[in-house]
Amino acid sequence: MPLDTLLLFVPACFALNMAFGPNNLLSITIGAHYGLRLAILASVGRLVAFAIMIAVAALGMGALLMASQLAFTVCKLLGAAYLVWLGFKVFFSRATLSVDGLAGEQARGDIRTFIRREFLVAIGNPKAILVFTAFFPQFVVPGNYWVSFLILGGIFLSLEVVAIAAYAYAGSRLSGVIQNARGLRWMNRISGGTMILFGAILALAKRPAA
Repeated sequence: MPLDTLLLFVPACFALNMAFGPNNLLSITIGAHYGLRLAILASVGRLVAFAIMIAVAALGMGALLMASQLAFTVCKLLGAAYLVWLGFKVFFSRATLSVDGLAGEQARGDIRTFIRREFLVAIGNPKAILVFTAFFPQFVVPGNYWVSFLILGGIFLSLEVVAIAAYAYAGSRLSGVIQNARGLRWMNRISGGTMILFGAILALAKRPAA
């Protein structure tokens, strides 16, 4: 892949990685409650979801999602419903330091639960796969299609890890805010309310014009 293409792709891609959205909010929330390590481990779910989306986009199936109003609507409503449900669960979770934490999970943290949440939040957003469908082809070398997609996908996922670490670290720095029940309650309300807002925005999202 030409160097000048990579020099254009990397900064544009990193801007997408760093954009504040539901998954990065989840990294902040988990980081604030359970620390940097668990937040980064939980992001495996997101990376798996994005890898699947990149493969789907490479196979051209993303174009079907873009073309089909019904497919897009069903996918977006399912994703929006999950975000709103998760937001309410976090919002109304008890502010108890000894037993309950994020969304009522045990304070030790259930890594499988958080990996699953990261995966579902990512896979439930149809606009994510449309990003891969619309963004990646601009940088693909026509004569080397599959290798190009593999390189671009690898770079995207690598930069996503950097973004995850940054947001998780920011969340871990907020841990002092939640050392008392009042701080924990406000953290849950802000995180839960923002997730509900993201869900509402996703539910109202329109399919991009072909």
